[in-house]
Amino acid sequence: MLRWPGAGVKAIQASQGWRDLKIGLIGGTGQEGRGLAMQLALAGHDIVIGSRDEGRAIETARELADTCGSENIAENFTGADNMSAAAQCEVAFLTVPYSGMLSVLQSISRQLRGKVCVNTVAPLEVVSGQVRGIAPPTGSAAEEADREVPDARWVAAFHTVPARGLLRPGSRLNTDALVCSDDEEALKTVVQLANEMQGIRGVNAGALENARYLEGATALLININRIYNAHGSIKVVGI
Repeated sequence: MLRWPGAGVKAIQASQGWRDLKIGLIGGTGQEGRGLAMQLALAGHDIVIGSRDEGRAIETARELADTCGSENIAENFTGADNMSAAAQCEVAFLTVPYSGMLSVLQSISRQLRGKVCVNTVAPLEVVSGQVRGIAPPTGSAAEEADREVPDARWVAAFHTVPARGLLRPGSRLNTDALVCSDDEEALKTVVQLANEMQGIRGVNAGALENARYLEGATALLININRIYNAHGSIKVVGI
């Protein structure tokens, strides 16, 4: 089990209680996976990009290494097939489309056992030009993943963080990553990871069942951003 000190990132680094992690991006060749990989690599973690196509994962890792702006950071990126990425990593981020989520999980369930797994999946559909959320039978994609791989330590997060902002190494966002989980230590781990990213604050958003609201908010944000031709996100004030 990962155990992180309950202090701010700078305090952890100063006390040498911090260690870099190997983080896998399952289905990490899309915008969301690339953006999260970039931010986590910039924070000093080792990144393995996963894909059904190993060649595509390796190419994505090379592209990220070329655009990160630092030779030291470039060394943090590698690529592999999804199963190998899941086996190698300590923390896994699931960044696949909802339509393929269960099949991917079935193929790597053994490799995810006991690991902190971050589900960023939002079930969406487009109807007459309007993006809508899809309600899975379990209530959310995160809960569906938890049912499929119950031995993993599931966390839902990063649904409302704009991928384009994550992909820009020099940019600084001003947003919150809302984090849900029934596993307190796993939730703390992901909040800490969010706090390391440029311009992002991790916020404890309660139990995993609250993921249904995060996933629904994704559709709302996409529609708002289309109206305003913007890249808006969510910031919780007053806390």
